[in-house]
Amino acid sequence: MNRIVARLKRRAKRRHSVRKNIFGMPSRPRMTITRTGKNVYVQIIDDTAGKTVASASTIEKGNRQPQGSNCAAAAQIGTRIAEKAKEAGVDTVVFDRNGYKFHGRVKALADAAREGGLKF
Repeated sequence: MNRIVARLKRRAKRRHSVRKNIFGMPSRPRMTITRTGKNVYVQIIDDTAGKTVASASTIEKGNRQPQGSNCAAAAQIGTRIAEKAKEAGVDTVVFDRNGYKFHGRVKALADAAREGGLKF
């Protein structure tokens, strides 16, 4: 249990150090990612208004993937969030990796969102 608590504390420290320099404005909202063992969630947030502009996740009805294909699912969510952002009129965002390392699912989602037309 101590090892898990220490890992969560390290992630919280990274998250706060990254988050103190990132702020989403209406012209350039913040795109934040959250990942669990099974799912990936992403939101585009306008911090000045405190509103979520667009969101996508692997638990949505059309985005479910078979177990064991997490990077493929994250890439699919990246393209889906890019589509939803375009519908909402957002083309540039600030990427908030939320304390996670930029590899694996986080990188797959970011690359797919860039290919979908988001700039960050």
